[in-house]
Amino acid sequence: MNIINQAGILAISTRLQRLSEQLRKDGTLIYKENGIEFEPKWFPVIYVLHNKPLLGVVEIANEIGYTHPSTITLLKELEKEKLIRSKKDKTDERKRLIQLTEKGSQLVSEMEPVWNIMIKALTEITDTTNNLMQAIEEVEAALRKKGFAERAEEIKISGNKKKGRRTE
Repeated sequence: MNIINQAGILAISTRLQRLSEQLRKDGTLIYKENGIEFEPKWFPVIYVLHNKPLLGVVEIANEIGYTHPSTITLLKELEKEKLIRSKKDKTDERKRLIQLTEKGSQLVSEMEPVWNIMIKALTEITDTTNNLMQAIEEVEAALRKKGFAERAEEIKISGNKKKGRRTE
């Protein structure tokens, strides 16, 4: 067992990142083996636009849970690849509406059978005694109620109160 694994819960972010990188690497391989040129990092935007065909940048960012700047970076990549296009909103000139291009829609059609295979493989991987997807949903719900930093601060304050110290 390596030192990061031995760190236990303290290394949860590192372990999740490691798991994510492995799944992305394998995802890229699966797409390539099926003759599809696709970067897994594009998935959230492509999938959202496949299901909600015309959205503004802020709506896409909210749907995928990314910051506005991260979303813009992804959108620029996808536009360069000609998988999405933008147009001005007729009701609000400042707002850009994003949609899949014909090339983007065609790519989704090619990927859907591969997604079905991926779903089955990922279900096998995550369908453990402590189902990973269920655990992720529970952790995300707990974080929506109260964030990690907020919880840590409360623990620090309550620990200092027990010791008779004030924190400012």
